[in-house]
Amino acid sequence: MPAYSVKLSSLVEEFSLEPIYLPHPAEEIRITRPDTNRPALALSGVFNLFEPDRIQLIGNAEHEFLSAMPAQVRRKRTFGFMAQMPVAVIFTNTLEVFTEFKEAAAIYSVPILRTVNTTSYFTAALIGSLSLSLAPRITRHGVLVEVYGEGILITGESGIGKSETAIELVKRGHRLIADDAVDIRKVSARSLVGRAPEAIRHYAELRGVGVIDVRRIFGIGAVKESEKIDLVITLEQWDQNKFYDRMGLESEYCEIMGLKIPMVTIPVRPGRNLAIIIEIAAMNNRQKRMGYNTAEEFNKQMLRQAGVDPDNY
Repeated sequence: MPAYSVKLSSLVEEFSLEPIYLPHPAEEIRITRPDTNRPALALSGVFNLFEPDRIQLIGNAEHEFLSAMPAQVRRKRTFGFMAQMPVAVIFTNTLEVFTEFKEAAAIYSVPILRTVNTTSYFTAALIGSLSLSLAPRITRHGVLVEVYGEGILITGESGIGKSETAIELVKRGHRLIADDAVDIRKVSARSLVGRAPEAIRHYAELRGVGVIDVRRIFGIGAVKESEKIDLVITLEQWDQNKFYDRMGLESEYCEIMGLKIPMVTIPVRPGRNLAIIIEIAAMNNRQKRMGYNTAEEFNKQMLRQAGVDPDNY
């Protein structure tokens, strides 16, 4: 059984799909695959490796191919295709739905829908939506904020000051995505996207104050539904006996769902302005992704002043 599914009704609402035939209420029909299929071979009567759990798209090419067939052949091919019981068939470009499709849909209980969008546009949008909704996911304790366009996942022990730091960042013009619990989804081989569980979305908990509604207090611009995770910042109590990297030459990473995400450990003690430090960490991480590493450039400059060629060091 697939781990996650999407109601067909949510796709109908999101893409303004026109239901042509629904064997059951759209709320009861579940989509479990993020990829789609244009059934050229299936409409030719070849069903090797056909996957009925994919949404099947009928675009201009498929429609023209069917239109050119003699009526008896088209009926045979249509019924053969619908007998595979695909999870749903969607006609794009507001194309006419053949009578044979409607008859076969009633027999084999196959939903048929239609969209005004072109096949290419609709395919890309549909796959993007399903990939996010059906992505593998985990829940992590922490706070997710957007700082200068960077998605920052703040982790650390309970009571270390994650929520307070997030509120300070919101006051400085940045945005809160999730507080306390972050749902993390692996949307591609290189990307993680985090969002808040629906029950606690836009809320934050401050010890001594209680739960606050960030959206109502700071405005709609202070929150965001989801954000890609670009950097993990771990807050920990300052340990006098621990060595903390002062140069930043050594890159740290943490692994989340098989992906390596850059990580920075920030020691916490009275007097440190964590919000400003996180802002600098966000900008520095963005520079690194753009190809400029301040620590490496500074180290090269020091080597040159010492008379050492950094390229041969």
